[in-house]
Amino acid sequence: MARTTIDIGLLFTTRIVRLFAYGFLSVVLVLYLAEIGLPSGQIGLLLSLTLLGDAAISLWLTTSADRLGRRRMLLLGAALMAGAGVAFVITRNPLLLLVAAIVGVISPSGNEIGPFLSIEQASLTQLVTDRQRTRVFAWYNLAGSFATALGALCAGLLAQWLQNRGWLAVDAYRTVIVLYAGIGGVLLVLFLLLSSAIEVRPLAAASTGTRVLGLHKSRGVVFQLSALFALDAFAGGFIVQSIMAYWFHVHFGADVELIGAIFFGANLLAGISALLAVRIAARFGLINTMVFTHIPSNILLMLVPFMPTLPLAIAVLLLRFSISQMDVPTRQSYTMAVVAPDERSAASGVTSIARSLGAAASPALSGLLLASTLTFSAPFIISGGLKIVYDLLLYRKFRSVKPPEEKLA
Repeated sequence: MARTTIDIGLLFTTRIVRLFAYGFLSVVLVLYLAEIGLPSGQIGLLLSLTLLGDAAISLWLTTSADRLGRRRMLLLGAALMAGAGVAFVITRNPLLLLVAAIVGVISPSGNEIGPFLSIEQASLTQLVTDRQRTRVFAWYNLAGSFATALGALCAGLLAQWLQNRGWLAVDAYRTVIVLYAGIGGVLLVLFLLLSSAIEVRPLAAASTGTRVLGLHKSRGVVFQLSALFALDAFAGGFIVQSIMAYWFHVHFGADVELIGAIFFGANLLAGISALLAVRIAARFGLINTMVFTHIPSNILLMLVPFMPTLPLAIAVLLLRFSISQMDVPTRQSYTMAVVAPDERSAASGVTSIARSLGAAASPALSGLLLASTLTFSAPFIISGGLKIVYDLLLYRKFRSVKPPEEKLA
């Protein structure tokens, strides 16, 4: 029991450290790329290929984790994160940046990227009971959202402070990326401390059947969920946090310090909304919670560009984030609940990769839209509209597929 508690604590710690780094980077990433001379179209393409490369690398790591070792794959992911940060610091060459983006782990959105989430979720599910799972995932997401919020705030404050002391903007932004690479090294150390309790148990590993991408009897459910999650992520990719930061900077003239504060508040509210989802899910079910909290948040997203002033735009965005993440712990818990124990890393990996692939194309399209004054705010409308389509399709397909704890209720 003591060892289990330590492992759970370590998994929460790695989540906090990693999401701090992602939030830290997201505020300055697009601003940095613009400062070193990349046009908005190339920036959008780079972000898309970042997500595409992450999908390919993470697919192999997550679908192999239950077989080759979860801790081993987490360590490799941390090394790729540190390496990508170093590469972005030492070169301005678009081709080399592209290679680093494809091979490494860079988060343009402030959200999870890489193999970490899938493997950590599978490990946590193994360490807790079915009835604890959604609550643990909610706290796990709350910790991550708070860390992302703090990272965004710190990046904005640090970059602005350095500029106020006479640093060039590009050098201030580069300092943030150096620290991002250093945090990847910290993750390596933390993952080394995990015990073998997070690995697949022998009885679970004894399941038979032909495997495709690490899946056997749950393939159908996982592939259907993956298609829907890909649609949701494609929609979200139009307005990743880096692009949103750029939009506020150009449209309203918001400086980097204010942008950091905006995303500090947004991610703080997002984390609280994830925690509130536990009680709603206990009463109404995981699928109902996912759908009927997500739709109003997407309507609010579509309203942001129609706000005539910066304070109103910020207010609507923060209101949106106050309910936007209720679907996240419920979605993660639902995926873990409807697959076999020895398919959990693979199932989470395949659905996460589907999300990465879905999100990969949209930043490039968003970059093209941002290049024109006529379509500059279109990413908000497209993103919110497509997300509502996803919600309706998810409800239609999976409302009758219940997780174990709801079958017992």
